[in-house]
Amino acid sequence: ATPAGGNAGPPELPAGRGWRGLALGAAVAAVVVLLDVVTKSWAVHRLAGGSVHVLGPLDFELSFNTGSSFSLFQGQTGLVILVASALVVVLATLAWRAPTTARAAVIGLILGGALGNLGDRLVRDRHGAVVDFVALHVWPTFNVADACIVVGCILLVLSLLRTGRTR
Repeated sequence: ATPAGGNAGPPELPAGRGWRGLALGAAVAAVVVLLDVVTKSWAVHRLAGGSVHVLGPLDFELSFNTGSSFSLFQGQTGLVILVASALVVVLATLAWRAPTTARAAVIGLILGGALGNLGDRLVRDRHGAVVDFVALHVWPTFNVADACIVVGCILLVLSLLRTGRTR
């Protein structure tokens, strides 16, 4: 109860909400971006002379993708940058509103992947292309940012199914 005429202040947010969720999501995103930048830099320098066979169907092969996932929207870099920028804002908001720290961390994976690829499009001198280098030959070539987006989306869906909530 609040004393007469007193103000109880803002309501308490659950564990992951607010600055805590945003900070955790941003920290996870920063780690993803760092790993993505380092691995893409390695790929550009090491794989320029040709691919490297790793194991079984796994090769490291340098390629550049001007489209989005699965090479959709090839040559429409402006549209892809616009959508990715909007997605970054939405993901930051979702991290802020995340009901748990685990959900905020999962959103950070997706946010980091989106920022890694967006940074590639904005900074790299390849007409908005993203560096891809992990080739499985049964799946489109991808990078660390792409992998984090896919894993983050799978974990997010599992989290939503487990809790039965969509907030």
